[in-house]
Amino acid sequence: MAKTSDFYTDPSSPFLSPSNTHPYSAPPPPPPLPSYYSAIPTSPSETYIFLPVRLCLRRRRSFRFRSPCSSSFLLTLSLLSFVLLCVFFLYPSDPDLSVARLNLSRFHVNTSPAVALSISIGLELKIRNPDFFSIDYSHLNSTVMYRGRRLGSVTSQGGHVRARGVSYVQADLNLDAVRIIDDVLYLIEDIASGLIPFETETEIVGDVHLFFLNVPVQGKIACSVGVNPQTQSIIKQDCYPV
Repeated sequence: MAKTSDFYTDPSSPFLSPSNTHPYSAPPPPPPLPSYYSAIPTSPSETYIFLPVRLCLRRRRSFRFRSPCSSSFLLTLSLLSFVLLCVFFLYPSDPDLSVARLNLSRFHVNTSPAVALSISIGLELKIRNPDFFSIDYSHLNSTVMYRGRRLGSVTSQGGHVRARGVSYVQADLNLDAVRIIDDVLYLIEDIASGLIPFETETEIVGDVHLFFLNVPVQGKIACSVGVNPQTQSIIKQDCYPV
């Protein structure tokens, strides 16, 4: 009977691989992994040169006139701006009118032989000249109206207002026995209510002496006046430029 330890393995047997010829040999190594990179060619005709990359930031250039006519353009622009400023500040404007004082010195209603009004209004006008040149106004005209109808007017003499100055003019409106025909019913109602409305308009016409030129100017102001027929006084007034 043969022993197991005496079993002999023939190395030349075709049924056994050469790796298992020795009972204590290591297992075969794993196959190499596939390569995804190719070697850099070393041929002289395919030589590569690597250069460093520099980031260049462009500086913002200031806007400059490089045209040969830039100086003349700036000079023309400056002269035009100067002329416009002179026209803006020196061109004459209309005078400012305001009422400094308004009083009623006489008021009477006549009923015979016809309905008529007698009224005297004292008006002190303030004239302010905003220009850098003096004003010579030829006349001052004041008109009194009742419910839109003209009762009468008065014309005063002219005067002089210095440059950037203020002048006061006195204008008295005196109307005697002015007949009221179309508005008699309204007048009766106003007398009964204790308030008779009147309107006044004052206008000045003159010239501003601009060097060797005379530029016409004018100013107008209107006032709404309420008169109490019992006390013969002004109880309401409102003046505004027109």
